[in-house]
Amino acid sequence: MTDATADAPAEDEGTPKKKGSKLPMLIGLVLALAGGGGGFFAAWSGLLPFGGGHAPAEAADGDGAHGEAGDHGGESALPLPGADVAFVELEPLVISMGTMADLHHLRFRASLEVPPQYVAEVETLAPRVIDVLNSYLRALRPSDVAAPGALIRLRSQMLRRIQMVAGEDRIHDLLVMEFVLN
Repeated sequence: MTDATADAPAEDEGTPKKKGSKLPMLIGLVLALAGGGGGFFAAWSGLLPFGGGHAPAEAADGDGAHGEAGDHGGESALPLPGADVAFVELEPLVISMGTMADLHHLRFRASLEVPPQYVAEVETLAPRVIDVLNSYLRALRPSDVAAPGALIRLRSQMLRRIQMVAGEDRIHDLLVMEFVLN
């Protein structure tokens, strides 16, 4: 038995050890980088419908013109609001959040984007809108507000609640002017 164990290392020394090739890993890395770069370019240039590109906005115009007299070479793909939009300023809100031991305050100020024909109606509904916003924001915890991407989620929730109060056709958007947690 001691002879068998003494001979075993001698057999292992004679056979060369296999080393793994790093070529497949490098090829995979290069292909992943190329695919990521290609995907970014496709989304950025507008080849994909969810990208930030300019092609879908230009196609939606319906005219085949390459520009107008006021155009600056296609710098702005988003339509600018014209005379068909009015803004209703809401009263600033200060909401206390959290427990008494860990008290935080949220300062919130916003405007509503409405069609001009509904400005008077929306201004009369402003107390209800403030009540809905105050109730919703008061129910939040400081961690809900401080989370990454929270403002987008909170803004969509507040807009939906305001549209329920005033009507979807009367409120187009909620513009957050101030959102500070102290």
